[in-house]
Amino acid sequence: MQTVELDSVHAEPAPDSRARAWPGVGAQLLARLAKLDIHRPEDLLLHLPLRYEDETRLTPIAAARPGFSVQVEGEVSTCEIVLRPRRQLLVRVSDSSGTLIARWLNFYPSQQKQLAPGRRVRLFGEVRGGFFGDEMIHPRIKSVEEGEALPTALTPVYPTTAGVGQLTLRKLIDRALASMQVDDPLPPDALRELGLPGFGDAVRALHHPAADADPAALELRTHPAWLRIKFEELLVQQMSLRRAYNARRARQAVPLPVRGRLGAALLDKLPFQPTAAQSRVVAEIAADLAAPYPMQRLLQGDVGSGKTLVAALAMLQAVDNGWQAAMMAPTEILAEQHWRKLSEWMAPLGLEVAWLSGSRRKREREAELERLRRGELLLAVGTHALIEDPVALPRLALAVVDEQHRFGVRQRLALREKGEGGRRPHMLMMSATPIPRTLAMTHYADLDVSVLDELPPGRTPIRTRLVSDTRRDEVIERVRQACLGGRQAYWVCPLIEESEALQLQTAVETFDTLRAALPELKVGLVHGRLKADEKSATMKAFSAGELDVLVATTVIEVGVDVPKASLMVIEHAERFGLAQLHQLRGRVGRGSAESVCILIYAQPLSQTGRERLKVIYENTDGFEIARADLRIRGPGEFVGARQSGLPLLRYASLEEDAALIDPARALAERMLRELPAATEGLLQRWLGGREALLRA
Repeated sequence: MQTVELDSVHAEPAPDSRARAWPGVGAQLLARLAKLDIHRPEDLLLHLPLRYEDETRLTPIAAARPGFSVQVEGEVSTCEIVLRPRRQLLVRVSDSSGTLIARWLNFYPSQQKQLAPGRRVRLFGEVRGGFFGDEMIHPRIKSVEEGEALPTALTPVYPTTAGVGQLTLRKLIDRALASMQVDDPLPPDALRELGLPGFGDAVRALHHPAADADPAALELRTHPAWLRIKFEELLVQQMSLRRAYNARRARQAVPLPVRGRLGAALLDKLPFQPTAAQSRVVAEIAADLAAPYPMQRLLQGDVGSGKTLVAALAMLQAVDNGWQAAMMAPTEILAEQHWRKLSEWMAPLGLEVAWLSGSRRKREREAELERLRRGELLLAVGTHALIEDPVALPRLALAVVDEQHRFGVRQRLALREKGEGGRRPHMLMMSATPIPRTLAMTHYADLDVSVLDELPPGRTPIRTRLVSDTRRDEVIERVRQACLGGRQAYWVCPLIEESEALQLQTAVETFDTLRAALPELKVGLVHGRLKADEKSATMKAFSAGELDVLVATTVIEVGVDVPKASLMVIEHAERFGLAQLHQLRGRVGRGSAESVCILIYAQPLSQTGRERLKVIYENTDGFEIARADLRIRGPGEFVGARQSGLPLLRYASLEEDAALIDPARALAERMLRELPAATEGLLQRWLGGREALLRA
């Protein structure tokens, strides 16, 4: 087994580190099984059925109803290849009650032989009404003798891939079950307390349900065997993340004791007082920074809760101790906004902030890079340009990552690797997408979490309005009246994921339409294809009040702060996710004027679209919206698992199995402490060398 250094940038094991051929499984089959995440015989035990089919009874052909999957048995009366409307195999099967047509659009000569007239077969599939009578398309076939016994239990149906049939999987799984070691690593008292079966009993019950097993409990995954598997999956996830947490605490970081000089000077110069929530979170972070091991804290707070000030005070704690701090943001607009805000706050303290982005002139950039390398500049803000090779931050002690879920694993790790001399910088990750408790407890169990659960005083509530796209002219008139009254407005164009070019075209068309409809107003346009300096110039003009309306794609989703903007129009709101809608809505309501967000939707609305718009209309609390988002989208989409490296739970559901999370956490702590060998066995069983994926 290849060992993987914890948190290494090269975290994933080599592709062949786990996959080795074994008896009955050659290289070709192994490559196909790898697509199902089966790399070792023991992985087959946890390749559990998707569903079960009832082959324990036969249905007379005449009693088979369209729309239902049934099993029939009869004699093949005809078997022919027909060429119209396309080449297909057409078979008639009869029993004493009637005749059924079976149809295969893709077939092999062996199937034709198996279905020769006179043969007795069992067919399993969904019955449909066809042109010539009831039929089954691509049913499962089994050749039988008359009077052959039926199975006595439900038949498992497994997730599969091209070249690996159900029969092959069943044979491999039965072989793995026969050679399974029956020792259970979970303490017997814990199993008794939770009322769960042993591992061996659970996997046997799921692969081979007993004749009297409750089909509904198996289907709904509430059967005790399913609960054991789901509990163990949550337990392993907790163990792995807690091990990462403990290992991080064993590493070295620069301790940054609280000196308070620069932080107090900044607070003295601000025209407002921090909220109680900000003060509490600043104290939590300050205590972490003073420790000799790396902080890894997630700061989550709703739109406008004041995360930037908290980050600024943390960065000043590093500077107060003579060390560097850097902030990385996912977009040029957001990074530049952070740089401007920090520069404004730091200038009276005599501190300069380096600005690193791909769009800066080469000479300016190189001059700042040299000053950072020499340690003359202690503060830096940038996009992913911060993590490029030429950027040397020899005294980096704190790395702040804003909207951390929008960076990939490699990017977050690369910033962490900037620390020198074997020391890791402290990491503060920020997110304006609030994370529900169940998700934080599972996917983020290796982080400390701070929450800003209070908005600064003076923020006016934002009213949300839902408007059908048939009333677009009324919305344009509303924009006209707001801007003539001295306010500003955003008009956000629809999200078109299939085509960036189409999205750009829509933005340009909307810009032209609004300019023609609102000749007395100044309308600007910003989108992802503009050069950084053009984008920046348009945003500055809007911030300065030189533009009345800003037509934009979702580049303005985070970080843009224009107090006079009190109207937000979002076109085709049904295409956006809840988190995006909440983020976009948070761009208004930053001044004292009453703010409105108008969501234009197109009919007909899908069920999911209707549900999303109802949630955003009824709620302004980001955490409530996040809980609804988790319910609608599921955890994988919510945490951005596709690019973040977070593995999805295969069997446990954060909604349905929330009651298992606390016991899993408690048992993980106990087993890590008291049963290291059993812990290692469990991690190997489920992760098999992939544990590092959980740790970035």
